[in-house]
Amino acid sequence: MGPLSAQKYTISGYVKDSESGEDLISATVFDAHSGAGAVTNLYGFYSLTLPAGDTVALEVSYIGYSPARFYFILEKDTSLHVRLSASVQLETVEVKASRLERIEESAQMSKVEVPVEMIKKMPALLGEVDVLKALQLLPGVQSGGEGQNGLYVRGGSPDQNLILLDGVPVYNVSHLLGFFSVFNADAIKNVTLTKGGFPARYGGRLSSVIEINMKEGNDQQFHGEGSVGLIASRLTLEGPIVKNKASFMVSGRRTYVDLLMRPLIAATQPEGVSFKPKLYFYDLNAKVNYKINDKHRLFLSSYMGSDIFYFEARETLENDGYFATENGVDWGNITTALRWNYQINNRLFANTTATYSQFQFDFAAAFETQLEGQKESFAARYDSGIHDFAGKIDFDYIPNPNHYIRFGTG
Repeated sequence: MGPLSAQKYTISGYVKDSESGEDLISATVFDAHSGAGAVTNLYGFYSLTLPAGDTVALEVSYIGYSPARFYFILEKDTSLHVRLSASVQLETVEVKASRLERIEESAQMSKVEVPVEMIKKMPALLGEVDVLKALQLLPGVQSGGEGQNGLYVRGGSPDQNLILLDGVPVYNVSHLLGFFSVFNADAIKNVTLTKGGFPARYGGRLSSVIEINMKEGNDQQFHGEGSVGLIASRLTLEGPIVKNKASFMVSGRRTYVDLLMRPLIAATQPEGVSFKPKLYFYDLNAKVNYKINDKHRLFLSSYMGSDIFYFEARETLENDGYFATENGVDWGNITTALRWNYQINNRLFANTTATYSQFQFDFAAAFETQLEGQKESFAARYDSGIHDFAGKIDFDYIPNPNHYIRFGTG
């Protein structure tokens, strides 16, 4: 057997928010003595392999949180789960310079992570915070027109962007003919835009990849938030099902332009005429997760949203005659993801996902008339849609601090 210094042991675990239990993505785990470090993956997991017998000075940090420090001698494989608390104290301002990462040494180019807190602070159209409009402010990204949420990334068209919600492709991302996106900022945990050099796991899109992950739910205490805007209201509820083991999150949003218009329309309608519009859109996000044990976790997330443009009109004519018509168009998405996280060992992490995505577009028109006892009617309907089922398994393998290997199939 070689000397003790030739042996290596692995420190691994999860980094979470101490108050909500949410996984912290891309949190930094750094050993001050060796200079080696690691970052957490999309599910908060990290793995750091160091020489045996060394004194470890481990610092776990994340932007906006107070760092946690641990000191111990590494004598065996160690499981270390960390919960960080949000930092509320203002310290003395320090200006520091740091060495920039050389582009040829970077594992992923043209990747930008946008904090949801920053998105919520940006100016909003009619009080509605929009994730895609926030991305339009980034370098290399432009909007298709004033007020539109389409993304033209480095000259590509909007249909060349791959947009993923919890790993599920979303085929239509617009409400109200492109003025708002389908993503409710209250239900979102993080947003990542990749403008080039796409990893092979994303498949074939030409322009960009936008990854959006929903909150997992507070596993410590029940929490709710909501708002009432000019055209829409939102409500988000989250909390533990079993504390430290299972939690849920549900968030809904609905516009009410049609409800505000109805009294005005009723007051201005001439006698014998009835007009009833339905003009609104809604979003519903839900997610539950269950921690089986330290190595196994299950997640189930779903999104449902739709735009409704529909009206009924009826006019009374002479001799008990009438003219009635119904016309409308609606479109919407349904996405579902079932995910199983399995920490195979302290260096290998597996994620198995089954997904379903649906986009449906419906158009209907009908009218009916009655004159002098003669009745005529006509009806037409057009339906179109996409139903997409998929499954994949991917692995994160971290043999040492200098290598991070991802592989899988789907």
